[in-house]
Formats: sequence, structure tokens, C-alpha cells
Amino acid sequence: MGTGIMDRSYWLETLAKLAEPVLGALENGALKETMPVEGGAERVEYSHLEALGRLLAGMAPWLESRPMDEEEERNRERYARMARNAIDQATNPSSPDFMNFSAGYQPIVDAAFLSHAIVRAPGELWERLSPRVQAQVTSALLSTRSRKPGFSNWLLFSAMIETALLRIGQDWDPMRIDYALRQHEQWYLGDGMYSDGPEYRADYYNSFVIQPMLVDIVDIVQDQSEDWAKLRDPIMARALRYSTVQERLISPEGTFPVIGRSIAYRMGAFQSLAQSALRGELSSELVPSQVRCALTAVMRRLMDAPRTFDDGGWLRIGFCGHQPELGESYISTGSLYLCALVFLPLGLREDTPFWQGESMPWTSVKAWSGQYTPRDQAI
Repeated sequence: MGTGIMDRSYWLETLAKLAEPVLGALENGALKETMPVEGGAERVEYSHLEALGRLLAGMAPWLESRPMDEEEERNRERYARMARNAIDQATNPSSPDFMNFSAGYQPIVDAAFLSHAIVRAPGELWERLSPRVQAQVTSALLSTRSRKPGFSNWLLFSAMIETALLRIGQDWDPMRIDYALRQHEQWYLGDGMYSDGPEYRADYYNSFVIQPMLVDIVDIVQDQSEDWAKLRDPIMARALRYSTVQERLISPEGTFPVIGRSIAYRMGAFQSLAQSALRGELSSELVPSQVRCALTAVMRRLMDAPRTFDDGGWLRIGFCGHQPELGESYISTGSLYLCALVFLPLGLREDTPFWQGESMPWTSVKAWSGQYTPRDQAI
């Protein structure tokens, strides 16, 4: 276990490794030309928006921050500028990298991740856009309304798009938000867990999508409706419990159960825990620095595995390395960048307990080495 300074340096290096190929190509209008699309041929029309939206949703808190270190701040400003240029290229109909926001159903998903990025970094990813680009983004998001989402976690994608439109002062549809919030209340199972649609599935979609989007949506819309305001406390309590469970899933070796669909999203499975750390809303039994150590251990197991990246620096389908057999039919190169959602705590300043606290064993390390271990307890 390294120091917080060493861990942060590794996180930043790894995030840059993910971001450089995507944003570097896209800001120059060359993403479609240069990004390989591993997976089914039918995914080509979706994969580029997947890469952009998912990458920025994870980078956003850091892009919105103001690091104390001068070199890190220079890098942050550079990537924020690249991100704005990339958004321009992605939403400009005359760009060679103009992305698909309106054909098929998949764009609902990744317009939502782009919306989540804007919600998490409104200063850098909205207010610093030119009026022309703001109009392009608004038009792109509104174009997703022509299709309905599936009866599953997809309801939250439509709700997140509308939440972003509300946040940036554009026309928004409260019904799409209300339906998603009310339906997920119906799908709450207990002890911090939602089903993904009418039936429970053993996977990480509570972290990939459900809990983080519910938290950020209700945080923004609570003032718009008394009914929504009443949902905030239970949604936050469930997210707190779920993030506690997530920390306990990380083994002493930095591994976690390989279960459920979309496992090729790698450490994106811990977005919920990362978000709780970012928000300073960890349970009392979790010290922020132990969460940092646990997430760093997972990150190193997955990102340092041989054959994770191709020769051009692009992610390859797999979990621990290149394992194309683990990619469902909807998985392609772009969708893999959901792994960036683990980097949310980079939005915390270097002097916060998450980064300054001494390296500590996480729960499973303590339990499997005979140390004092707090007992787990359901809500």
C-alpha cells in the first residue's frame, strides 16, 4: 500500500492513459478515423459516443476541481480544454466526428453519460462552452426524446438527460424524471439494493448506473417538487449502504467477484463507492484512506494486467487483460471506457483525508488477517 501522494499520481497517470487517445483524436476530428472498434460491426455507429460520454462522466469531478499542485493544474486545464473541443466535434453536424444521438436506442444511454459529465462539471463542460457549442449540445440532447428507453435502468438515462437540461437552463420534461424516480422506488428490494427492472439480476448495475444516477438526479431536482424532496433521504441512505457493501467486496488481493453482465467495464463496477467517497458520504466504519487503498488495489490489478491496451493505447475487451469472450453483443471499444467512473475521487483536493490519510487496510484485509473487523449490518 502506497502513500496518498503515490496513489494519486498513479490514478492521474492511469486516467491520462485512458483519456489521451480518445480526447486527443476527437478534439482534432479524427476519432472515427483512428479508434478501432472491437466488437460487433453494428456497434460502430454507437461506439464513439460511448467512449466520449463514459470517459467524461468519470473525469468530470477532476476537470471541475482546482488542484493545489501546479503541474497537475496545468494538466487539468489542458484536458478540460480538450474535453470542450471534443464536445464541439461530437455535436457539430459538419464535423467528421459528429456523433449519433438520434438513430437507434443506444444513444439514449451515452447521451445520459455525457449529461452526467455536464452535471458533474457544469463550470468546465457547460459554462465555458461557446454559445454555438451550447446550442449544439442542447440540440443533441433533445434529439434523444424521439425514442423511449427500456423498462429497466434505462429509465434513468432519460431522467439524467432531462436533469442536465434543467441544470443548464434549457427546456426539460419533469415527467421523464418523475417516472424514473417513482419506478425505481417500486424496484427497491431492501438493504440498499435495487432490481434492474422487474426482476433482480446479480450484476453491478447498481453501481454502473442506478445508485449514482439516482443520487445526482435527486440532488438537483429536489427543489422542483415536494414529492422528489421526500425521496432524497431514502435514496441517500440506500447509496450509503450499497457503498459500504461495495468496499467489503474488495478482497485482500484487490480482486472482486466476476459476476453478471458487462463485467468488461472493469473497475467501473465501483462507481458507487467512488461517488460516496467524492461526496464525503462514507459510512462511519469506513476511513476515507482505506477506501483509497482498496480502489487503488483494484485499479492496479485491472489496468496493469498485460494486454489490457492495444498497441495504440486503446482499451481492449476483457476484464483482466484481453478476454473478448467476456464481451456481450452490446460491448465494443467505446463502451469499455465506463471503467473511468472509478476516478471520481480525483475531484477531491490533495489535502483532503481521502488523499492525505495514511495507507490503511480495507475491511477484507483486516478480516482475513485476524485484525479487529467491524461486523456488517443491514439497514
